Amino acid sequence: MERKRIEHPIPPLYNESSRILILGSFPSVKSRESMFFYGHPQNRFWRVVSAVYQDDLPQTVPEKREFLLRHHIAAWDVIKSCTITGSSDASIRDVTANDLRQILDTAPIEKIYVNGKTAEKMYKKYTEPVIERKAIVLPSTSPANAAWNMDRLIEAWSVIKE
Repeated sequence: MERKRIEHPIPPLYNESSRILILGSFPSVKSRESMFFYGHPQNRFWRVVSAVYQDDLPQTVPEKREFLLRHHIAAWDVIKSCTITGSSDASIRDVTANDLRQILDTAPIEKIYVNGKTAEKMYKKYTEPVIERKAIVLPSTSPANAAWNMDRLIEAWSVIKE
């Protein structure tokens, strides 16, 4: 698989009621195809957040969008564009970061969370110096993070509800 430069195709999701912001690193191939966050069926994001909020598991993009907004969650990714091979975070190079000010200027974001170590690394390098706000790192919901089972993920991610 060749490495190629890709622009982030998914607009940020937020509204004037969003209180927390969850940032991934960059959308996977499946997410880019579905045009929404955490689109790969093996990614545990939707199962984790629905368990945390004790809510029904959203299935469709409209249900996922409504779920996030209902729970005052904004979602986007740290990276605006990069060179990447497939969905491999390890292959990410030549990063341009998203400008989070469009969210932060509209929504009363109280806490920013990053989904996994790659998002944390990119946030600290590219975003934190610009917006001067710390992010809380949560364990990745990616299936590549096999060390974390569902119970541990749900427990760790429950901080988003506080």
